[in-house]
Amino acid sequence: MTTPPTSPAAGPQATGPAGAADGAREYTASGGDWEEISADAEANADERIVVNMGPQHPSTHGVLRLVLEIEGETVTEARGGIGFLHTGIEKNMEYRTWTQGVTYCTRMDYVAPLFQEVAYCLAVEKLLDITDDVPERASLIRVLMMELNRISSHLIALGTGGNELGATTMMTIAFTAREEILLIFEAITGLRMNHAYIRPGGVATDLPPGATQQVRESIPTIRDRIAQMEKLALKNPIFLGRLQGVGYLPLAGAMALGAAGPILRSAGHPFDLRKTQPYCGYETYDFEVPTHTDADSYARVVLRFKEMRESLKIVQQVLDRLEAQDRTGKQPVMVADKRIAWPAQLSVGSDGQGNSLDHIRKIMGTSMEALIHHFKLVTEGFRVPAGQVYQQIEHPKGVLGVHLVSDGGTRPYRAHFRDPSFNNLQTLGMMCEGGSIADVVVAVASIDPVMGGVDR
Repeated sequence: MTTPPTSPAAGPQATGPAGAADGAREYTASGGDWEEISADAEANADERIVVNMGPQHPSTHGVLRLVLEIEGETVTEARGGIGFLHTGIEKNMEYRTWTQGVTYCTRMDYVAPLFQEVAYCLAVEKLLDITDDVPERASLIRVLMMELNRISSHLIALGTGGNELGATTMMTIAFTAREEILLIFEAITGLRMNHAYIRPGGVATDLPPGATQQVRESIPTIRDRIAQMEKLALKNPIFLGRLQGVGYLPLAGAMALGAAGPILRSAGHPFDLRKTQPYCGYETYDFEVPTHTDADSYARVVLRFKEMRESLKIVQQVLDRLEAQDRTGKQPVMVADKRIAWPAQLSVGSDGQGNSLDHIRKIMGTSMEALIHHFKLVTEGFRVPAGQVYQQIEHPKGVLGVHLVSDGGTRPYRAHFRDPSFNNLQTLGMMCEGGSIADVVVAVASIDPVMGGVDR
């Protein structure tokens, strides 16, 4: 909140930076209620203790600041302080073309980057009115990448959560399984994270030779690592004692606070956008939406294990369809409209980087007009009809929403994301108040926030 500028006629004349009375306006910026909290804490210093957990605390999942009011070891009030990782992603997207926007939003929740890419591209395709023109193979690849990314995101949640409770073996097993998925991502997109692989109209390039076989060979290893983690955790009396009944949030509270994903499903609500508002052809896949009724941290761990198994079922169905397409010949992975489609049938050079000389000769030798169009498409971008759209998908942490506004130009007029971690963090107070300080660590781990998505 910014107060209006001081008027020279109403009081002392404002001074400039050097202190001279030069008529410069003076602004006073303030925000939140931290000053009131500090003043109240100072006035009642003998009655209560206010401590900071974070933003450098190792168990606050990045740079989350928790302000805890405690009586002994009991937390009487918990408040979250965010903004330490703000990078201006949404504002920067207004100064880049629609395709370049993918390279920004993929860096929000860096643990699940492909979901931001898909949600953003689905929204752009709605504005362009080309949703039905996206090739089936591109949608299959999107589903494959998202479900593998859902598994890797849950592995991070369970592995780091276990490590924060002292179970380092949970983390090492989880990261071993995640490595299998990152190797797949690297083979397909060239990068382990922040891929910019999903593009408006399709994907950047088709799967490389042997990609489906690599995924099939990795599935048994991933499934085995998940089983190992379950054996370590779900029957362990220490693990049960730390998680059961901790971070309790009933269905009414989850609904009122806008929580989604495993938090909402742990309270018994089978809400999953892949079922209720299908996209990318999810209505054609056979999978279940696991739920629990205990509504505590343990229930969220159990759900994440079950959701990973359901994702593996979807991955296997996608592989069957992709391999069936491979037997019928090469399929497109980008819309046919050359006014929108970036080149998607690329070839890698002999050095493993860039494009092969044959591919460059094809682009350069087709026609001068084609080369000029390619240059203008990449540098200036395509125009999107004026309007606005809102697109939602089921992120590993809950509902991810994208609101895009176009003024008819080659760049977004406004881009805004509803990140699930941001909304889920609102539940922290209800989960933690009345518990111990040690339970705060458990509650935060069960929410699984990623601050890159929260702060944006």
